[in-house]
Amino acid sequence: MKAEKKYIIFGVVGVVGVAAAAYLFLPTLFSVAYKQGGEAQVAAVNVSASQATQLSTTTNTLSGIPVTHLKTPNPLKAIYMTACVASVPSWRTKLMNMIATTELNAVVIDVKDFSGTISYISTDPKLPQVTGTGCRVKDMAKFVAELHEKNIYVIGRVTVFQDPYYTKAHPELAVKRASDGGVWKDRKGLSFIDVSAKPYWEYIAELARDTYAQGFDEINFDYVRFPSDGNMKDIAFPWTKKTPKTLALEQFFAYLEKEVKPSGAVISVDLFGMTTTNTDDLNIGQVLETALAHFDYVAPMVYPSHYPPHFNGWKNPNTVPYELIKFVMSRGVLRAEATTTPVLTLGAQRIGTSTPAHYTKTAYDKNKLRPWLQDFNYGGHYGPAEVRAQIKATYDAGLNSWMLWDPGNKYTPAALEKA
Repeated sequence: MKAEKKYIIFGVVGVVGVAAAAYLFLPTLFSVAYKQGGEAQVAAVNVSASQATQLSTTTNTLSGIPVTHLKTPNPLKAIYMTACVASVPSWRTKLMNMIATTELNAVVIDVKDFSGTISYISTDPKLPQVTGTGCRVKDMAKFVAELHEKNIYVIGRVTVFQDPYYTKAHPELAVKRASDGGVWKDRKGLSFIDVSAKPYWEYIAELARDTYAQGFDEINFDYVRFPSDGNMKDIAFPWTKKTPKTLALEQFFAYLEKEVKPSGAVISVDLFGMTTTNTDDLNIGQVLETALAHFDYVAPMVYPSHYPPHFNGWKNPNTVPYELIKFVMSRGVLRAEATTTPVLTLGAQRIGTSTPAHYTKTAYDKNKLRPWLQDFNYGGHYGPAEVRAQIKATYDAGLNSWMLWDPGNKYTPAALEKA
């Protein structure tokens, strides 16, 4: 615990410079390569009858393709697929075949990526046909239907507040430069929407509902945070103003719960990995308890390579993937199951007068936590042993579900159990 307490202090000051930058850099780096060509992916997956339960059937009004929704697998074992890969039939078939022959039973596909591009042809007239710099999947509804035929659960990933396309169209909603009122950009030249810009909330909710109407079973929200990687001395939030970042973000969480859940969609959110061990908001508004209160599932991105040197006493966290994942996810489990927390959440009731104050909280099922695990080489080699070690650590922390992330979509089948 001594090492953890030291890191909490580091997290308040240093998270922006170390881990946050890595989270942002990788997707952007690999997205460029996707456009230059693809490989291949999948066929059929073996899941239990309860996992493959069909919940509903409608018809896509644009394509005429029947739309079904599957019950969330328990446990869920997923991989991530970019829209660029999903747009290449051979590459996506290769990944489907990997799902078919291993323990995998779900896939996460980009619906709106870091560029702000909507990757499918929308059926909702309220949504623009976004022709940004990202890839588009012309037969997305058909592809989702094919996945369902193979009993593969489909999750649509929506990058939220990082959105260069929307900030260009609606600069009045953007994070601004404090010096001159211009649109603020991070070190990669990407712009953000202000978290409290409620007109944008409506856009995201509309997109989520339409994504569900396309056949996606679950909507996964990423980049739900304030920016961190840029000139933070020259930044202004004209919509959030002086509202605490944690409160501003939770108000958005509550809005999604209210506006998207009634559609029938399962909703989940990605958080920085350090939200399981830090009790501050990492200066980006993210606190584990506030997310647990409003989403069906919470996915901390606990990639070992994204933890700084000497975290919890480990000189190089990359060398201890099992120990790191077990430690950070065990802390997350304790916090999920706790009935008090030092974090103020909407609707919480204060108990006691100590500092820090405690607030009553629901004890959540620990399996609301579904970590993103590392299956890419960054800061070290990640082969079958390193990937499997993270999966085992997830189980040993008391959890049953996980998702694998590789921005290049080149996974390690040898790390997976056979179907």
